Amino acid sequence: MYQRLAAVLFPFVAAALTGAALWGYYEHQDKNALLIKAENQYQRAFHELTYYMDQLQSELGKARAASHQSESFQRKELAQVWRMTSEAQNQINQLPLTLLPFNKTEEFLDRLATFSHQTSLRDFRQQPLTENELVTLKTLHERAKELSDELRAIQSKTIKDGLRWMDVEMALASEDKKMDNAIIDGFKMVDEKVAGYSEVEWGPSVMSLYEKRTPAMLEGKPASEADIRQSAVRFLGEDPGDRLSVTENGQGTEYASWSVRVDMPDGDPIRMDFTKQGGLLLWFSNPRDAEDSRLSPEQATRFAREFLESRNYKDEFVPVNYDEYEHTGNITFAVKEGDVTVYPRKLVVKVALDNGEVLGLEARDYVYEPAGQASGTLALTEEEARQKLNPGFKVETSGKALIKNDFGAKVLCHVFTGKVNGEIFRVFINAETGTEEMVERIQPIESAFENKDA
Repeated sequence: MYQRLAAVLFPFVAAALTGAALWGYYEHQDKNALLIKAENQYQRAFHELTYYMDQLQSELGKARAASHQSESFQRKELAQVWRMTSEAQNQINQLPLTLLPFNKTEEFLDRLATFSHQTSLRDFRQQPLTENELVTLKTLHERAKELSDELRAIQSKTIKDGLRWMDVEMALASEDKKMDNAIIDGFKMVDEKVAGYSEVEWGPSVMSLYEKRTPAMLEGKPASEADIRQSAVRFLGEDPGDRLSVTENGQGTEYASWSVRVDMPDGDPIRMDFTKQGGLLLWFSNPRDAEDSRLSPEQATRFAREFLESRNYKDEFVPVNYDEYEHTGNITFAVKEGDVTVYPRKLVVKVALDNGEVLGLEARDYVYEPAGQASGTLALTEEEARQKLNPGFKVETSGKALIKNDFGAKVLCHVFTGKVNGEIFRVFINAETGTEEMVERIQPIESAFENKDA
């Protein structure tokens, strides 16, 4: 009987074992294929990073070598420097370096991109490179060459020793703190070298973009824990009692702030951050998932306005941007001072599109940007500024705005919203020089609520 049963079951068992073996084989093959694909992508990104760093130092060398009379050539080379820097940054973002201290190198490249971009936008016939900028260009060329040589050394060792980037990813993700990986060691050495580049004089227009916001910029008295608790309760509209906790961050430093957490019985906690100086709300988050989208942009904007008014935000706000993501609407409001919309002084309200509940508020720009910036005379009338527009641009609304241009400077502009080539744009014309400072493409829904609120 047992022999007969075994004879019957044997083909099924054999088929099952064969199937399991085949499944394991194909799973292994698929896993290997994914690993090979990831490794190839990392190798490509690293080799392209090395290539773009070579090109970057080459373009900087050309810009240095150009005659002061060759304004157009210098501008062209600086534009190339900006492009190569951007390409290098893009390749860095594709490497598994998120857990590796490489921030000094990324910061250096970011500032180099800003310097080259801002400088290339100038009219060199009116504003040629200054002596300080020529010194900066020389220093940047030398430093870029050093970085390029370091990356070439890492590349040579990678190829010679057959090193794999997947090993880098696993080493960074592991709990092992030794991480004696040659690629990791090489990138650490690069970042340590960049940290010593303190002699680079970026100039005030570049450094103004990297000014750190500190409580020293704010008015008011330092807020106590009791002050913050009271502000949080007032903002929430109810007292959560023991579910509300207040924690001080950066105690004793110039970056000290307060964090608030409210534990919710049936969801993730509500969180808020306040400045220590003045006790001002920086951001608020209520991480509820909205279920669907039943509200229009206009309705979401109305809920956001009502929320700001109920929380005692007394400034006049103008909606300047709207976008949707996962059944939530994000409305950016800029402060209006008189007839001028001040774009740097803004806040963002996140509204659930299922019932209009406000799920978030980002107010850092509103807190740190001072009021009263919209003063100044307009050298150009609106009609004169309108003449600077593309002849095919059909203006729908117009107004005045204060913006930050590509150089980080705040400029007063005439702003026009309208259509050209079937698309909607917002164009900012410098009210002093007539220069086209900025062009923004906006969505029809933004234009709709903008026109309604204009």
